[in-house]
Amino acid sequence: MRRKRQELPKEECEKILRNATAGVLSVLGDGGYPYGVPISYVYAEGKLYFHSAVEGHKLDAIAKEDKCSFTIIDQDEIHPDEYTTYFRSVIVFGRIRRLESMEEILHGLRLLGCKYNPGDHAGLQHEIDKSVAMPGGIPHTRVAVLCMEIDHLSGKEAIELVRAHKGQ
Repeated sequence: MRRKRQELPKEECEKILRNATAGVLSVLGDGGYPYGVPISYVYAEGKLYFHSAVEGHKLDAIAKEDKCSFTIIDQDEIHPDEYTTYFRSVIVFGRIRRLESMEEILHGLRLLGCKYNPGDHAGLQHEIDKSVAMPGGIPHTRVAVLCMEIDHLSGKEAIELVRAHKGQ
């Protein structure tokens, strides 16, 4: 990062990852074009988990290239009189894969469900049961679960926020 004074510590980046509810997942799409999609997620066990339809452009892109990035804008406060924004953001780089084993899929679904509707275990189980079928005893999902292993991350905030933290 060029402006080291504005860099957020890793702990602050992880706090933002734990608390935010959505970001933009970017993969390499058709024809080499970047493909960014807004998506909800959960940060757990040092990884990012997402759910998805079982088919589509995002999954096709991931099957071709597993490198990706994920961006969260934590704060974006416009200050027109200063011609700037007071921002805080985190960007994560890593590799993403579609989870295959039923154990991994269920784990990811439970993590996501607990983040977005904490404490409703019966409701979560009902949703999982709707998403996972066992025709002929063979597990089949109506939802894909993706896991992003993090290679590195960084966060940055506006210099005005840095100064405010230091009381300047």
